[in-house]
Amino acid sequence: MKMAHMVTNCSFSPSPAVKTYSKSPGYCCNVTQFQSSKCSNLVLKSCTATRPNRPFVARASAAVQGQTQTPLTGSQQASGHSSSKPKKVMVIGGDGYCGWATALHLSNKGYEVAIVDNLVRRLFDHQLGLDSLTPIASIQNRIRRWKALTGKMIQLYVGDICDFDFLSEAFKSFEPDSAVHFGEQRSAPYSMIDRSRAVFTQHNNVIGTLNVLFAIKEFSEECHLVKLGTMGEYGTPNIDIEEGFITITHNGRTDTLPYPKQASSFYHLSKVHDSHNIAFTCKAWGIRATDLNQGVVYGVRTDETAMHEELSNRFDYDGVFGTALNRFCVQAAVGHPLTVYGKGGQTRGYLDIRDTVQCVELAIANPAKPGEFRVFNQFTEQFSVNELAKLVTAAGAKLGLEVQTKSVPNPRVEAEEHYYNAKHTKLMELGLEPHLLSDSLLDSLLNFAVQYKDRVDTAQIMPSVSWKKMGAKPKTVSV
Repeated sequence: MKMAHMVTNCSFSPSPAVKTYSKSPGYCCNVTQFQSSKCSNLVLKSCTATRPNRPFVARASAAVQGQTQTPLTGSQQASGHSSSKPKKVMVIGGDGYCGWATALHLSNKGYEVAIVDNLVRRLFDHQLGLDSLTPIASIQNRIRRWKALTGKMIQLYVGDICDFDFLSEAFKSFEPDSAVHFGEQRSAPYSMIDRSRAVFTQHNNVIGTLNVLFAIKEFSEECHLVKLGTMGEYGTPNIDIEEGFITITHNGRTDTLPYPKQASSFYHLSKVHDSHNIAFTCKAWGIRATDLNQGVVYGVRTDETAMHEELSNRFDYDGVFGTALNRFCVQAAVGHPLTVYGKGGQTRGYLDIRDTVQCVELAIANPAKPGEFRVFNQFTEQFSVNELAKLVTAAGAKLGLEVQTKSVPNPRVEAEEHYYNAKHTKLMELGLEPHLLSDSLLDSLLNFAVQYKDRVDTAQIMPSVSWKKMGAKPKTVSV
């Protein structure tokens, strides 16, 4: 069942943005009531029945269009050259935590940006009874606000990249020079809730990435894929972690091989499969790709998201989607003990979200060669969980917060004390200027958490997903 509509120069009476989804088991359609009084050239391309075994994915597509801007690209600004045709970047997953900040950053730097997203991350919140610490506007209102503030237009395609027909039309319509791929289920705990979430995670992530690779091959052979991977692909080996590849000598012979992978969840395994598929298509089809193995991201504000409340990014603090430092800052703000899993020696690479957007821009401005599969380890500092807890405790004391730490049983299957030393020089060599975790940044994060503490649901703080106890039976949330 397919429906096609076109609405031009339409007007709506003011009303809050609302997302609703059909109650029909096999059908899921995005419906939006627009807050602004006018919209120009809104095209609702299609609304399609979902596949029976994919109950979590919204299936609709739309493009929000307006006046085309012709600013300089980031590389053109640096070189002093001008062009009437900016480089085009498709940000897949551009409504999410990293994707939204990246889309605004690239638009602000002069790239012509299109967001591709099925908005399913918002549906996860409804399913699990979660909410962002920060109120977040609808994607349509976010884009309108950005254009009103800057004059820059971001195109929007709402649909599922696991639907190759939809993705094909988006690629043919936008013709990207680069595709930044954030469009995956990105939570390890979510992938470990139950069988259905594990299957969804692997299907969504692996098939979605395969479709992106085929779309590049069929419709945009010169397009540079910038794919968000994860440092979690490597695990915690008892040797230094290299950037993607390791040179070894075995029985008198030497070779450079992909670094061994030791994924620790069905989510991390999906990323490993992605990396293998991308590497293969670079070799077989000549695709150019950069795999950004990102560490744990913290922070919420970038220069662009701070411009207006409707541009605010999401800030997750719950046990499913919240990252360690963000969770600790919220816990400190509401007087909840910091939840250290097990012994707290788990060490990972971390980076500020402002560095996430900077790294993506650097990868785009310095693309891989045809047939080249590059791997950059994307983080700026290493911390153990205990070290983060001590930093938050000290920062909280300066603000008059009495912060306590509590060790809780570790819901994950992981080493709690281990060696960890990961290399991360390639992005620095390209010009990354990192925002390191400072007292002032921690103060800012804590103050931000205090500002919105009335929105905190303390029932969501403790971990509720167990690696060992997950089963085949679908798990629902108790209210």
